This record gives sequence, structure tokens and C-alpha cells, in this order.
Amino acid sequence: MTQHVTVAIIGTGFGGQAAAIRLKRLGITDFVMLERRPFMGGTWLQNTYPGAAVDVPSPLYSLAGEPWDWSQMYADQAELAAYTEAVIERHGLRAHARLETTVTGLVWHADAGHWRVETDRGAWAAQFVINASGPLSKPVIPEFPGRDTFAGPAFHTNHWDHGVDLRGKRVAVIGSGASAAQVIPALVDQVAELHVFQRTPHWVMPRADRVFTPRERAALRRAPARAALRAGIYWKLESRVLGLKYSKTLLKVFAEREALAHLAAQVPDEALRAKLTPDYAIGCKRVILSNTLLPALAHPNTTLHDRLDGVARIHPGGILTAGGRDVALDVLAYATGFDATDDAISYGVTGEGGRTLAASWAEFPRAYLGTAVPGFPNLFIVTGPNTGIGHTSALFIIESQMNYIMACLQAVRAAGARSVAVKAEAEAAYTARIHREMRRTVWQAGGCRSWYQNKQGIVIAMFPGFSFTFRRLTRHMKAADHVLDGAA
Repeated sequence: MTQHVTVAIIGTGFGGQAAAIRLKRLGITDFVMLERRPFMGGTWLQNTYPGAAVDVPSPLYSLAGEPWDWSQMYADQAELAAYTEAVIERHGLRAHARLETTVTGLVWHADAGHWRVETDRGAWAAQFVINASGPLSKPVIPEFPGRDTFAGPAFHTNHWDHGVDLRGKRVAVIGSGASAAQVIPALVDQVAELHVFQRTPHWVMPRADRVFTPRERAALRRAPARAALRAGIYWKLESRVLGLKYSKTLLKVFAEREALAHLAAQVPDEALRAKLTPDYAIGCKRVILSNTLLPALAHPNTTLHDRLDGVARIHPGGILTAGGRDVALDVLAYATGFDATDDAISYGVTGEGGRTLAASWAEFPRAYLGTAVPGFPNLFIVTGPNTGIGHTSALFIIESQMNYIMACLQAVRAAGARSVAVKAEAEAAYTARIHREMRRTVWQAGGCRSWYQNKQGIVIAMFPGFSFTFRRLTRHMKAADHVLDGAA
């Protein structure tokens, strides 16, 4: 039996929460939030691996109008989970959620003016769909030879097995990116051996973390002080775009020099330091902020395996390396990231005329304002193509997208229309501009391959500019770029 709603939101992380809060402000309460997990909350409820924390200052990494009494500058997973839960409770979002409900497909029905949302628990008919499943929700484990033969516990950081006691064990962490950078220091003192398999080194910068004093927390409970701190953090982070896009000299003089000094101070061994020194421009891959990662990699318990000694084959007792070493192991932890580019949307989407989203994205994923795709009316993608931000809070971008999405919904309602769709020429012009601007960025020209790029090497994860530029572009719906169908 098909259930009817005005809006179906897919996902209950910060993107889904922001959408639901804004819908309520518009007076739209006829919506459902579809969540495949048995709990709401997304990233900070799902990722519970040891050491998990945010890498953007917490006063900025929060929804506008949803303040929190943060205990420190960079909140850990437990505090972020508490914040997420509080936002859900404050706005009564649990009543709209359908848990353990996996979306399996979307089909647009033009005659009825709605999407049919297929799930493993029945179908929904929704005039509008907001996909907020997130780009970092589909974990990836490479197909290492013999991967399934390992006899001990093996799991991805996204599904950390807390039932496994790691004390005194021989543990391998495969991967060296953002999640690994937090896991490694958390494990090094409790395991007997820690083997870290690094494909390419990352630039590591000091993490300016600090616990707020009781007096500071009292001040930050007041709106003026909170707003001033948030604004100060925002503009400081925004200045990084000058290096990421406009000046390689700034990157080298300020960021790269500081990172090299950080490495030299924390890793005295010259051979290990060489393995940890990147050969690409800082910022090309995600920069790691940590005061504990480098000492953990230099710890007596740790063996760093670089590309020349990487995983050749996994067998029941451990890993045979490319350098010919047989590493005996008790536990494998995969810190191998997510599919955040080509297959970020895991279910099939069929739009006007039977055209699929996969076909529209055959060359590479693309969307107007990273949010709307021609031929797919009333469908909006939160954190879609080229909305990633390498220097500031992703929540600022999400809330910018909400301005555009809600403007589209209001335009449909005001006109008495059934649907709104972006014009193909508007999307083409926007996408051409994005990739023209991308040529100037370190993500395209920094000399590395990263998860910011798809299989063809096209940067489709990042927005090539200031976040306030994206906020300006999404402030309104440009009527000339859209078509309203079925207007009264």
C-alpha cells in the first residue's frame, strides 16, 4: 500500500535534519525521513571508531540557530552524537522517521506529478524528494587478493566492532587518511603490534585544540559571544581559499613550511620522516590536523608499510606485503574511505522519459548548484556534485543548499504548479563554470590523486571557491533557470 507525503527526505544526518527543520518553518509537516539504519543521526552516530572527532572547530561545525554548549574547540564523537540527538529531539523529528527502511529506487511519474519511492518496506509517493544520504555513507574496502580468507576479526572504521578486545593484539590499520589518523593514536598504546599500511603520505598540520574554561563556556552561552567566535572562525578558515585556489606560493610559504616543521619536530628518524613526506602540494589531498598521529607512527609498537611494502595478498594469518614480508596479524581494521564520487547515490533513479540518473552521470556526476539535475523534477541532492568544501564547515554548504531547495518548493506552491526542474542549459553553464574554475585549484593541479576525483580524474567532490560565493549563488531560485510544470 503506497503512502503519500509532500516530501520524502532520504537520510537523517545533518543534511536530513536541516531539511526537516526548514520544512517545518515553511509550515510543511507532511514529510517522512527514511533511514536505512536502526537509529537516526548519520555520521556521528554511525562512526564510533576509537578517536573519532571533528576536524572543523565545533562552534562553526553546528547548524545555525542550533547552538550547543561545546566543551572544547574540536568536539569528539560522543559530544557530536549528543548534539545530533538534541537537535532531533528539539524539533520532534523522530515522529517523521522510518528506521531500518532502505530506499531501493526512485521513479518519476509525470502524470501524477510525484516520485514513487521504493523501499524494502513498501512504497511512498512524494511530490518532492530530498536526498540527504551523504557522500561519506558508502564505505569502500578494496578487493585485496585473499581478503575474505582472513581468519580473525576484520571491519571498516565505519562499522567498528567494539566487541573485539585489541589489548595485546597484532593489529593492522589499512589506510592512512582522516579516519586512520584518529584511530592510530587511539590504538598504539594498547596493542602489541600496530602495522599501518600507507598508500601515499598525507600532509599533517598541528591541531589547535583546547578545552574551554568554565568562564569561556559561560560567555559562549550568550548569543553575542557565540556569534563573534563563530564569525571569527569562519573568516579565518575562509582565508585558506587564497592558497587552495589562487596562490601556490602562499601554500608553500605558510602551510607547507609549517607542516614540514611539524613533521621534523615529531619524527626524529630520518628514514621514517622520508616515508611520511608527501610529494604533492599541500591541500591536494585532505590535510590532517593532528598532534598525536606522527608520534604514534614513530612509536616502538608501530611499523609503517609504504607503497613499496603495501598489501600484496591477505591470507588467514595476516598479510603478505609487496616487499615480501609475511606479517602475522590478529585483527584487520580498514580505514579505506568511502565511495563519495561516481556511486554516491546507491539506488537507481529514473526521471522524465525513463532516463536514469546513472545515464545522465555517465561522463561524470554533475548538478546545478550541486543540487538539481535536468530531467529530474522535484529532486534535490544535498551535498551533491561539487559541493564539498576543503577549508570550512560542510554544514555551511548544506544550509546554503537549503535556501535554494526551499525557494524551489515555495515557487511551486506559489504558482500552484506540480513540479520544478532546472533547465539543461542552465546546468550546463553552471557545470562548465565550475570545472573552468577548478583548473586553478590545488585539487586539480596539485599533483595527486584523491577521493575528491572520480575514476577519470575529474574533481567532482569540491566547490572551487569561497563558501560565501556558494551561499550567494544559492540564496534565491533564479526563475529564468527553471521550468514550472502544471502551474495554475
